[in-house]
Parts: sequence; C-alpha cells; structure tokens
Amino acid sequence: MVNKNIDQSRRRFLTTAATVVGGVGAVAAAVPFVSNMNPSAKTKAIGAPVEVDISKLEPGDRMIEKWQGKPVWILRRTGEMLKDISSLNDKVSDPTSDNSAQPDYAKNEFRAREDEFLVVIGICTHLGCSPNFVMKEEGDSIDADWKGGFFCPCHGSRFDLAGRVFKGVPAPSNLVIPPYKFISSTRLLIGDDSEAV
Repeated sequence: MVNKNIDQSRRRFLTTAATVVGGVGAVAAAVPFVSNMNPSAKTKAIGAPVEVDISKLEPGDRMIEKWQGKPVWILRRTGEMLKDISSLNDKVSDPTSDNSAQPDYAKNEFRAREDEFLVVIGICTHLGCSPNFVMKEEGDSIDADWKGGFFCPCHGSRFDLAGRVFKGVPAPSNLVIPPYKFISSTRLLIGDDSEAV
C-alpha cells in the first residue's frame, strides 16, 4: 500500500543529491586510474624531443644531454677545430659521410646544420662503448698528429671533431647524428628536425 502523504519535492531533492554525490565519487575514484594510463615524465623523456639551452656553451666546450636513453654530445667548435677537420679528409674512412647515419642536412664535411655546432650520439659504432672527448693538447698518446676528437679506449676506435671514423680502427662507420634543429640562436631541439608548416 502506497502512502499518499509522501513529500514528492523532498524525494526529488534526495534522489538528485544522491546521484550528484555518487557521480562525484565515481569521478574521484576514476582519476587515479586514468592518470596512471598516461606515460610518466621519464617515459616521455626517453622518446620525446629534448630542448637544450646552448647559450652558455663556449667555443671549444662540449655538453652532454640524454635523448632516447643515449648520450648526445653538443660540441661548439672553434675556427681552428673546423680547419683541422678539413685537413683530415684523407685519414678518415668516410669523409663525405656516404655510408653513415645522419639526416641529409648533416651530410657534409662538418656533419652539421651549422658548422660551429656538432650534435652527435656519443656511442661508438663498434660495440656501443662511449668514447672520450680528447682535446688536441691531450692527445699525444693517441696520435703524434692528434687534432682533437673522440677516442674509444675499449678497442681503440678514433673519431675526428666531426664524428668521422679514422681508417684502420674497429669502428665501421662515423658516429650517428640524431635529428635536430635550432629553434633559436640559443636553443636546440634534439629528436625533431621537422620544419614548421
């Protein structure tokens, strides 16, 4: 038997209030689950482009950034370093980078978008070691005519200041140039070389 004295407006209010509270509770409970479906900052950094401030990089200095879990070296070369690269064409295996991995814009003697800046993955193409950066003044033990560059102490592979591999070493090819672009005169984007449309 139905009680005819029921307050219908109160019933509607209580039903609406319970629905609203239940909906808010369901959304609040779902937020942690949905946010866990998004990739973490670490995961994004592994594959996402990395923006680098190069404003404090002095000529002759190198900095190291990480992109896709790999060390990326950014070397700001001096005029003397660029001249030394040109003088080594007959000593390197692939002087014009015909058999090496780099974007088309880096398939040149200096392997760069702008001659002054080398952007290269710091992993030896022989067995994946990370070579040392050895300045001209420090390289007597490597070669009497060392012009500066990268030396892999694991198996003796040598690379010039453009990441080009010397003849007669175990490494089969030049160091890899990642995709990159300058987004301003002081900022570099590693991992993205697309042009703005």
